[in-house]
Amino acid sequence: MGVFTNFSEDHIGGVEHKDMQEYMESKAKLFSLCKVGVVNADDPSLEGILQGHTCQVKTYGFEAPADLRGADCRHLNKPGFLGIAFEVSGEEDFTAEVDIPGRFNAYNALAAIGACHELGVPVEAMKQGLSTVKVKGRVEPVPVPGNYTLLLDYAHNGVGMENILTTLREYHPKRLICMFGAGGNRPKVRRYEMGEISGRLADISVLTADNSRFEDVNDIIADIKVGMAKTEGKYVEIPDRREAIRWCLENAQEGDIIVLAGKGHEDYQEIQGEKRPFDERVVIRELLEEMGTPQPQAAP
Repeated sequence: MGVFTNFSEDHIGGVEHKDMQEYMESKAKLFSLCKVGVVNADDPSLEGILQGHTCQVKTYGFEAPADLRGADCRHLNKPGFLGIAFEVSGEEDFTAEVDIPGRFNAYNALAAIGACHELGVPVEAMKQGLSTVKVKGRVEPVPVPGNYTLLLDYAHNGVGMENILTTLREYHPKRLICMFGAGGNRPKVRRYEMGEISGRLADISVLTADNSRFEDVNDIIADIKVGMAKTEGKYVEIPDRREAIRWCLENAQEGDIIVLAGKGHEDYQEIQGEKRPFDERVVIRELLEEMGTPQPQAAP
């Protein structure tokens, strides 16, 4: 089975795809290799993705006609639960509650429902899975002793940054703080875009390191600031990622949402060709202990 969620400008240049056409062709190959393709009917690139497909096609979506439809997407904000709910109709019929925030995750959830339907998974099992799902490094909550929300997310380009920050804005935080850097030896346009998007959507941006590879982190931050300069966004520069996280913890206020973007599931920093251990979950725990405010246990 193959699943298509979306297609956007990413993985272009350097050691990745030479252009968007090659990138699309690479994704499209999946649907000549699988028996069933579960695809997003709302994505404008769907026709290109299905070019030359040989599989049976099952569609899902919130806007276009589809075999599986989602509707009435809404926010859920309960203690220990920052998520979404929506109605499912078509080949299944139930209310889905998902323990991950954001409309883009409603699409991911609907894709998962479509795949489960094809595999014969019972509805109750789907509902239970969606209500407890956690994806490491994807809007992942980290327990903190204060009345604020701390999240880890893999957003590492303009599209991902805009998705996560727009989503978190919808939960009406007191302040939205975004800590991020940009990968070294990758297209500079990503840095400009991320800087501009964070400057526009976050109340405070914390500019720091993220897999600088063979570049100087300060040069990367300078590129991010080119994008920031197009906005009136406030920012601080802390090149050491551990110290940037410390700043976020020490300056958190009640009602804030803080997102540490870029690393997500990764547990290393890549600097000058060396992968050094760096798991943000561990770093947060260590910093909280140093601050005399030990990390509470995660809710079961």
